[in-house]
Amino acid sequence: MSLGPYRELALGMLRVGIFGYGGGPSVIPLFRYEAVSKYRWLDDDEFGEILALANTLPGPIATKMAAYLGYKLKGSVGAAVAVLAHILPSSFAMVALLGVLYALKHSKVVAGMIAAVGPVIIVMLGMMTYDFAAKAWKGLGKVLTIGFCLLAFLLLQVLTVHPGIVVVIFLAYGAFHLGLMNRLKHKQKGKGMSL
Repeated sequence: MSLGPYRELALGMLRVGIFGYGGGPSVIPLFRYEAVSKYRWLDDDEFGEILALANTLPGPIATKMAAYLGYKLKGSVGAAVAVLAHILPSSFAMVALLGVLYALKHSKVVAGMIAAVGPVIIVMLGMMTYDFAAKAWKGLGKVLTIGFCLLAFLLLQVLTVHPGIVVVIFLAYGAFHLGLMNRLKHKQKGKGMSL
């Protein structure tokens, strides 16, 4: 049995767990880097599907994504390795860091360091959003992409529909759209063969 895939999985999840301090929004770009860019376990489309699915399920998004990646690569053992590599070192680091922050809670330097994390997360999320928007623009076209953005804004901000419900609505449309495109391709192939 080769330990290479387990080592890559453990190292990737360890980096995400350590550098993804701050919760869900900060770990998503790190997961994408490890899974799509560095190790190429997934492509961008599958990563987007995993992210949507992980957002609809209860619990921390990072743990769900680590478990999925581990399971996809090495089954149940891979899922256990990925989750443990992701949560244990960062749990120990957080306990230590919280002790230090509590001891230095009145320091202006520490308060400035904590405040500096926010803009970095915003930039990382902005880059990921741009990548997904560019793919949607290319795949769906300008009108549908803008329409779906407006619909998502309306549902989330104006009507305050739960984000999980919005994701399910868009997943249902995606399944319908994919089925429709597949039927159209089969019809086109059928017409091309009869000529």
